[in-house]
Amino acid sequence: MNFCSNCGSADLSYQQPAGDTHQRHVCEACQTIHYRNPKVVTGCLPVWEDKVLLCRRAIEPAYGLWNVPSGYLENGESVRAGAKREVQEEALAEVRLDYLITLYDIERINQVYLQYVGHLIEGRFGVGEESLDAQLFTEENVPWDEIAFTSSEFTLRNYFHDRSIPRKLLHQASYPAVRS
Repeated sequence: MNFCSNCGSADLSYQQPAGDTHQRHVCEACQTIHYRNPKVVTGCLPVWEDKVLLCRRAIEPAYGLWNVPSGYLENGESVRAGAKREVQEEALAEVRLDYLITLYDIERINQVYLQYVGHLIEGRFGVGEESLDAQLFTEENVPWDEIAFTSSEFTLRNYFHDRSIPRKLLHQASYPAVRS
């Protein structure tokens, strides 16, 4: 951080403010404490009959690999609304959210993932601008070796496991993931 976003001063120090537990950038000119917090990623695993909808990424990172439709939460947006928006953007689809299936932390890159399971409305979907392709997969046909992110694999594996029980559970893990 080179300048204070509050007053524009370059007079910044990196210190532990009184009463705080972490080092922060502090503006010496206006005393603003600049907090850096994790990014929230939200998404939804759309389900139609016995299949799940995955999207092949048209953007980096992981260009060309398959993913649960997901992305960064926007300011002023609920996690549920963000999950539905991501499905719309990536798969041109509408979903009815059912339940939160995973809470997944990747501390080394300061990200928290919240993934839902949702019902694909009328089984309709397409290919959004951030996707090369979108397809429905049975558990046996999921391209496991081509899944883009550990968060997506964690969500998929737990969804199929829970479906076999059958139960709707919330699974929590930190990277690297293990079944909860």
